[in-house]
Amino acid sequence: MTDTAAGLLTAESVAGAAYIVAGLMFILSLAGLSRHEKARAGVIYGISGMIIALAATIWLTLQDAWGSGHGLMGLVLLLIAVLVGAAIGLWRARAVQMTGMPELIALLHSFVGLAAVLVGWNGHLEAPELPEALQGIHHAEVFIGVFIGAVTFTGSIVAYLKLSARMKSSPLTLPGKNVINLGSLAAFVALTIWYVNDTQLWLLIVVTLLALGLGWHLVASIGGGDMPVVVSMLNSYSGWAAAAAGFLLNNDLLIITGALVGSSGAYLSYIMCKAMNRSFLSVIAGGFGIEAPKTADTDYGEHREISAQATAELLSNASSVVITPGYGMAVAQAQYPVAELAHQLRERGVDVKFGIHPVAGRLPGHMNVLLAEAKVPYDIVLEMDEINDDLNETTVVLVIGANDTVNPAAAEDPGSPIAGMPVLRVWEAENVVVFKRSMAAGYAGVQNPLFFRENSQMLFGDAKQRVEDILRAF
Repeated sequence: MTDTAAGLLTAESVAGAAYIVAGLMFILSLAGLSRHEKARAGVIYGISGMIIALAATIWLTLQDAWGSGHGLMGLVLLLIAVLVGAAIGLWRARAVQMTGMPELIALLHSFVGLAAVLVGWNGHLEAPELPEALQGIHHAEVFIGVFIGAVTFTGSIVAYLKLSARMKSSPLTLPGKNVINLGSLAAFVALTIWYVNDTQLWLLIVVTLLALGLGWHLVASIGGGDMPVVVSMLNSYSGWAAAAAGFLLNNDLLIITGALVGSSGAYLSYIMCKAMNRSFLSVIAGGFGIEAPKTADTDYGEHREISAQATAELLSNASSVVITPGYGMAVAQAQYPVAELAHQLRERGVDVKFGIHPVAGRLPGHMNVLLAEAKVPYDIVLEMDEINDDLNETTVVLVIGANDTVNPAAAEDPGSPIAGMPVLRVWEAENVVVFKRSMAAGYAGVQNPLFFRENSQMLFGDAKQRVEDILRAF
């Protein structure tokens, strides 16, 4: 064995060990992110793992370029990609608002899908020399990787367009929607068998176009009220796309990371589907976004308004208060005055809790992150299942920017588009104050009968300003 080959073999061994360490860091990161108290440590573990992975990859490429001279261009391109990516990432991280995080994450998922497609195409155009027994496996990896990546790419683009209001949030309902989805999957299986036995370029082109169309149709068929689950599911898809790329590149770290992201995203989607009374299999098929037949327009009567001064008096006389935040709190950036309001009420001896619906906002954990940012104690932030049974004994519920997650139609109207979705039963409280800019429907486009209940009053205006008005009234 030549010195160059021996050096490269040693470099690959060191890089492989570094990848294993990085994989362990990612596992520790997921473990840390599962609890509020350890979330910061989880982020640090994840950053450390990525630094180790990048350093090992760059060093391995450098050793290859040094030893053979063939990898110099690859090293230059790798460094350019890292620098450009880091610059864009830092810029977007500093510029993006919390309200823009859901669509940003959806867009980032599309990059993972596109990368998997490019890796798959490269696996076809620059196929390695393999024993005949392994060639079929390689061809299957190429085809499956391209399919998963393309579905993730266009699905994530559609999710980004919906979340950023560049596309209507209502579901697309083409005739024979389920037939289209099932037919596409059947065609993919048939094309995969064909490609494994006859690696024609046109087959790869066909499956790429098929997957791009399927990804677009799957997510376009899902309504806006269910988009938090879509973001979670796309996260899972991007993980499996990364794992597929790992098999093609013979990279253990990509396989480990992709499997972690894919499985955790799928499990999170399963949890959220249970919270929304949706079928997990129908999420994968993109079929759970079809709206149920709408009932006739209902006259709920007149709503009642309340002032910030009157709300302050109501809160001062309350023995218990539950705050249920939603996307409107994020838009108004009201988490800091809301946290101060909770602090002042607790100083006055009022029992204050926060009730968080699993899909409050447009991203899993959106409200939890905002409240943690405002230093709200973790022990008073409760999930829907933990707080629902206490609402009938609550003096005042403050609904700050939430809509669909507190809609009684989900529990009482079988014809509602959100029928069967578990919601926070805030209407059972003695008094409900709803913070909203107007009487407009929520993201799912469904009117909320809560606004017209006898125990409900509307506090109109910007949520941040109205909470600050209440604080001044104290």
